[in-house]
Amino acid sequence: MEPITVKYKVLDSRAKTPAYATSGSAAADLCAVLDEPLTVQPMQRVLVPTGLAIELPGAHAVALVYARSGLSIKHGLCMANGVGVVDSDYRGELKVPMVNLGAEAYTIQPGERVAQLCIAPVYTAAFVQADALDETARGEGGFGSTGK
Repeated sequence: MEPITVKYKVLDSRAKTPAYATSGSAAADLCAVLDEPLTVQPMQRVLVPTGLAIELPGAHAVALVYARSGLSIKHGLCMANGVGVVDSDYRGELKVPMVNLGAEAYTIQPGERVAQLCIAPVYTAAFVQADALDETARGEGGFGSTGK
């Protein structure tokens, strides 16, 4: 598949271009733009600037910001909102809302990779009210109802 063009604007000269770590990476790394190291205490939330703004190619694309698995599993540093959604018409700075779910403080270094940016297609739904929905084998089974 051919890459789509995503324009970016450097808002801070210390910002790093989003970069894919390997040829098979699904998301590009986003790096912290900080004046000094930022220590995040357990259960503390912070908003980490990246010094970048982006322009998606249209309403058919979204940028999704995910936690880096290494930071989350090793140090408990996760996205405070689960997944960040960057709409196609947003032109402000990309900032990463993070929370430390670990038992110890973690210090984010200036320039450190803090999140991943994934560009994905968007389908706009036409929501139609219905009196009934098609039956499925699962039916109304909730979380954990499939036994897996």
